[in-house]
Amino acid sequence: MQGIHGGDIYTNTVKLDFSVNVNPFGIPKGVEDALHQAVVRCQQYPDIRAFELKEAVAKQLAVPKEYLLFGNGASEVFMGIMHALKPRKVLIPVPSFYGYQYVAEAVESKIRYFSMEKENSFLLGEKLLEALTEDIDVLFLANPNNPTGKRLERDYLREVLAICREKGIYVVLDECFISFCEGDVSLVSEIAEYPNLLLVQAFTKLYAIPGVRLGFLISSNKILLQKIARQLPEWNLSVFAQEAGIACVKEKAFVEQTVEYVQKERAFLTEQLQKMGLEVFDGEGNFILVYTEKPLYELLLERGILIRDCQNFKGLTKGYYRIAVKSREENKILLREIGECFA
Repeated sequence: MQGIHGGDIYTNTVKLDFSVNVNPFGIPKGVEDALHQAVVRCQQYPDIRAFELKEAVAKQLAVPKEYLLFGNGASEVFMGIMHALKPRKVLIPVPSFYGYQYVAEAVESKIRYFSMEKENSFLLGEKLLEALTEDIDVLFLANPNNPTGKRLERDYLREVLAICREKGIYVVLDECFISFCEGDVSLVSEIAEYPNLLLVQAFTKLYAIPGVRLGFLISSNKILLQKIARQLPEWNLSVFAQEAGIACVKEKAFVEQTVEYVQKERAFLTEQLQKMGLEVFDGEGNFILVYTEKPLYELLLERGILIRDCQNFKGLTKGYYRIAVKSREENKILLREIGECFA
């Protein structure tokens, strides 16, 4: 099933799950405490305005709180955007997250796919700029991309946004994995310059809370934000989501430790996997895309380890797998099991 994030832990017997890309440190203690404390507030309706959460995130990102709109995960935000815009034609580079196709189909948009070729290291390049024709209403981009891990340079994104602004194309930029990248690479600081930019982030991956469901949209286009907000249900953010989000923005040290650790472990995994003969694609984020002709998914599943089989991503074929970056202990177990599979 394409809609499953990662692999299916519900019908498989799994000891270690490398199919879903969440923080290897798990939920921060402060966030876990906030979730426990939120239980007593379940007898009340959540704040429909999400006032405290909005204030906290606006301060963290240094943007006006009027630029923010929260959803029950990034997926709800994507759906709200599409129902508000109802685009006739959408451009989606592939391989990429299936959710973009899902929301485009939900509003019966015509989808044009732009192929990112392995021979070009899965980069967009100049050919995407040529594909930005005036009949396109919405362009989906991810930075970094899932599943390739490729990050878009700031100057390239500026060029894309300028062309799209000139041609009346909205750019939905998915930054759900951006916090795992080193340096200041988010476009949040430039959001006011591009009214056609709809920037989506989430708390899911960085704070290891996919079960809580909390994502948000950042845009300087206040009229469009109001239109998108009308597509979302009332009280779409539970008390758990709001309290968790408020706690998350206080975890600055946790984020810094995470970025450093993930960089180190991704480099370790990359080197070891290459030594085993797997083709490893350079990328950023907390996951790695690999290729091997051996049936790695099935071999590891027999040993209770789940990775992401990527053959159902448009633009990829059998043999491509995505592996989450986890703790050193877990990564060593994975490497040992792969070694035994290949022996």
